[in-house]
Parts: sequence; structure tokens; C-alpha cells
Amino acid sequence: MGFGRFIGDLLLGKTNCPLCGTPGSTKEGDRVRCLNPQCPNFLLMPGQTPAQPRAPQPAPQASQPQASQPAPASGPGLGSARTIAIQYKNFQNQLKTFTADAGSLRRRKNHIVVRVAPSGKLITLSRDRIQNMAEVDQCLPAHLRSDAPYPTPKERQVLGYHKKHKSTSPLYEQIRAKFPDW
Repeated sequence: MGFGRFIGDLLLGKTNCPLCGTPGSTKEGDRVRCLNPQCPNFLLMPGQTPAQPRAPQPAPQASQPQASQPAPASGPGLGSARTIAIQYKNFQNQLKTFTADAGSLRRRKNHIVVRVAPSGKLITLSRDRIQNMAEVDQCLPAHLRSDAPYPTPKERQVLGYHKKHKSTSPLYEQIRAKFPDW
């Protein structure tokens, strides 16, 4: 399998990144497109020039709470300037602080889905374990907040059906009047 993969990578132009050594990077002309989000060659589009390497950030001191000064957004997919520090107590009772893009906050039943820095990955956090839920709730869209009225399953079914089929009905209009932001 190793030799077959080598031949396949050779034919497809895959190589190791010259800056970070990540395997699976592709070479297009004289440019390298790396798979590592921390690498300056991370998925450069044709015509773009490589970014300058990021300077290492000093580690925050343990005596300062991270919630007061959220770190700036960086990494792939974190283009928003609004960040929020989410304090989360995990299943091992450890307090973790995530720096997240406030524009990516979404509510899924009893969970919050958010894109975190610096990796840009989507993570799911239980609302019961978020320690600063009031701050996080303020960053959610109005119709997803804790105090916002929530449609019943039947109302959600009607809303979803008419949205998908781009149709209307008297019941749909009545429900839309009740939940205009849904």
C-alpha cells in the first residue's frame, strides 16, 4: 500500500510542506497549498502570496482570568472581529476557556455550536455546563436566545415545510406572525 500511495501522491502532485513538513500538501506550479491551519502556506489560492509566519503569542498567566480579555480571532474561518470567551466546565470538572467567534454561535437543542480559535474547528458545548451562559446568550441571534419563544414541533414542521417549498398557507402566516425571526 505504501508504494501505491507514493505513486498516487506523485501523480496528483502531493508532497510534504517545505515549511512545516505536513504530508498531503499539494504543489501547484511554484506554490504549495498546505493542509496545516497553522502553516503560512495553508490552502493558498492560486495568485496569493504566502503569509508571514505568525509570531508566537506569550502564554497567559494563570492568575488572570481569560474572560476579561478575549484573544483576537485567528485561524481559518475566523474572519469576524467579534470574539467571546466561553468558560466551560467539562465532564472532569475542569474549567476550560474557549475563545470563539461570536458570529458563529448557533443553538442546537440543549447545546451551543461554535467555531473556536485558533484551530477554526466547530465544537459543541452543553448549555448546562457553560459558566457564563448570560454572556453567550447575548451573542446568540434573537430567535435562539434562552428567553425567546420557541415554536412547538408542529409549528416548526409547518415553518420548515413552507420555507422548503416556498409556499404559504393561513396557518403558516399565523405562525410567522408569532415567530417573525424564525
